[in-house]
Amino acid sequence: MAAGTISAERIEQRIDGLLRGAIDPHVHSGPSIAARGLDHVDLLKAASEAGFAAVVTKDHDYSGVMTAALIKKHFPELTTKIYSSIVLNNVVGGFNPFAVEHTAAMGGRIVWFPTLAAENHLRWEAESGRTHPATSDKMRHAVGIPVLNADKSVRDDVKEVLDVIAKNDMVLASGHLHVSETWLVFEEAQRRGVKRLVLTHPEEIVDASMNDVQGIAAMGAYVEHSLCMFVEGSKFKFAGGPELKKFIEAAGVDQTIMCSDLGQTGTISPLEGFRRGIRLCIDLGYDDDQIRKMFSQNAARMIGIESILPSRH
Repeated sequence: MAAGTISAERIEQRIDGLLRGAIDPHVHSGPSIAARGLDHVDLLKAASEAGFAAVVTKDHDYSGVMTAALIKKHFPELTTKIYSSIVLNNVVGGFNPFAVEHTAAMGGRIVWFPTLAAENHLRWEAESGRTHPATSDKMRHAVGIPVLNADKSVRDDVKEVLDVIAKNDMVLASGHLHVSETWLVFEEAQRRGVKRLVLTHPEEIVDASMNDVQGIAAMGAYVEHSLCMFVEGSKFKFAGGPELKKFIEAAGVDQTIMCSDLGQTGTISPLEGFRRGIRLCIDLGYDDDQIRKMFSQNAARMIGIESILPSRH
């Protein structure tokens, strides 16, 4: 057997080992109003077979906590823990504290600020010519949900939601807000007692600079990168390893989280996204301990589920 083949096999074995205990905190399995390549049960079966510790499902239009509860009950043999989240878009009423409280009461861990309904997202759509695949034929187009007043202060309805997040020790994810809005929202969130913050994919839509990434990480927030935007085989790829490494170095390994942001049709699966993402980080020179932080441990700390990680002793 050729030395190159042996080396390739060893790398695949290394990836297999690094997948055990992995956490995907941002995955778009279905059902959804947009076409999905797999549903939540398919996702959990694949993740359990690979040895993932947890996944967090995300849909732009509904809180997935009820589905997660059903799966936990009826598929106890699946070892990967499933959690869910809520995205504060039009369908749930935007900054609706009742919806956030319900998500918390049902075990939801992440509250995403507006994505498809963010005013910044709608500007980005107009400039890029891209739209969410379901908005034109299944429901009316999103209506922008503001987060700031005219004087750049945080709106009262946003503050009410921040208080619910703080009370329930949930994660606040920036969604598709412009990074200038994220700075102001995160500062207000910290003043109101929110402890868990994450900047969503600074590489696209939100217009974040490396200085923004460095500064937001310095305030204690995690910086989450969507592997679908960096790995080969993803239809969303627009950057590569050198760009990803710059982002990692800006925030630091200890504040960096990787997610697949996959589940759509016509592209690689979330699991394959993680495999290729780990391989990319290996090629970038990161060691196993650093990769485990970015693909598992940091997400566990962000969400507050450290106890489910497998022992490394």
